[in-house]
Amino acid sequence: MYSRKITILIVDDHEVVRQGLKAYLETQPDFKVVAEASSGEEAVEAAMEYLPDVVLMDLVMSGVGGIEATRKVKGITPRTQIVVLTSYYQDEFIFPALKAGAISYVLKDVLMDDLADAIRKAAFGEAVLHPKIAERVIQEINGAKDSEYNPFTELTKREMEVLRLIAKGLSNADLAAELFISENTVKGHVSNILSKLQLGDRTQAAVYAWEQGLVHRNG
Repeated sequence: MYSRKITILIVDDHEVVRQGLKAYLETQPDFKVVAEASSGEEAVEAAMEYLPDVVLMDLVMSGVGGIEATRKVKGITPRTQIVVLTSYYQDEFIFPALKAGAISYVLKDVLMDDLADAIRKAAFGEAVLHPKIAERVIQEINGAKDSEYNPFTELTKREMEVLRLIAKGLSNADLAAELFISENTVKGHVSNILSKLQLGDRTQAAVYAWEQGLVHRNG
């Protein structure tokens, strides 16, 4: 058992979700919610300040998403364990999140007692995967996915659109106008693309997209 309370940072862009989680977790005698964050940027700042034992991390948020926030939090405080709490169970979320450093992946249909158990296990370095996630991970390990390697498999559909336009030389402002989104959202997508593809900057991303055949000179 922990000799002190397990400190927790809650990250979700919906206030009602954060408040509901906090209200329940604070009924547990061995938990202490030290901070909340509504975005990936806030999560990184809070992790730096509080060095929590466990972070409950949502994935889909504007700006810096949960996957990139997970990678950054683990870079700041490797001892902090990340428990993904999301509604998404597609490959494009599962594997990037686990590769970024999440120890557990739980869906939002989880029972509160089971969530508390996942947090306790995470604090002791034990992983918990929702049955759907565990099944998909096992399939991947066993090579059940019948397709050749795709270097862009970790990118979302929107990130693929952004990468194609980067490769065509569009600026952030042009990208925002083309996709009808804000420049801050574009910056978040670019950051996620660079992180997932392990590239240093936009130029490298553009070159990589051309090399991998994502775009072609004939348009």
